[in-house]
Amino acid sequence: MPVAPRVAAPKGRRRPLMLALGLALVAVGALTSVWLVSSASQRVPVLVLARDVPYGSPITAADLTTTDVSVDPNVATIPASELDTVVGSVAATSLSAGSLLSRAQFTAAAPPAAGQVLVGVAIPATRMPAGGLAPGDRVLVVDTPAAEADPSAVAPATIPATVVRVGGMDVNGVTVVDVTVATGDGPALAARAATGRIAVVVQPRTG
Repeated sequence: MPVAPRVAAPKGRRRPLMLALGLALVAVGALTSVWLVSSASQRVPVLVLARDVPYGSPITAADLTTTDVSVDPNVATIPASELDTVVGSVAATSLSAGSLLSRAQFTAAAPPAAGQVLVGVAIPATRMPAGGLAPGDRVLVVDTPAAEADPSAVAPATIPATVVRVGGMDVNGVTVVDVTVATGDGPALAARAATGRIAVVVQPRTG
């Protein structure tokens, strides 16, 4: 019986494009691994807020924690090793838990700062925002007309201020609020506050 001739299997075609793509993917993977290792090695411990700190309040060690981060050099941070230089300082703005701490956010002295005075104003509940006030709020203290008098035809006088502390409401529904104002506005605000003819308007926060 005759034997069928053997048929040689066709040789596989080379696919240079796929080979090049595979090599490129390997190279990208290697570069990514190098970048990840480099980034991890550049992480440094910095100070982070462990809890909220109101404006004007002293910063304690319990208010701070640390975390390892890799940040852009343009991002302001404080090394964890400088914890002792921060404790005892005063919040220059309201600080939020979880945020990185920078030196612009605290100061060495409690309010008032240079060029400011601190004035206490008593505000009835009917002239306070429904949500109340908090340290760091920027407000306008508004000169209001006498009881039963019609509003003035011109815009009322206002004094810009920043809330430092908010006291508890007394039995008459009055809350004493400590605010800082420019030195030149202090006497006028104190005199106006003594009459009880004031209200506050809350302004947008900055920063």
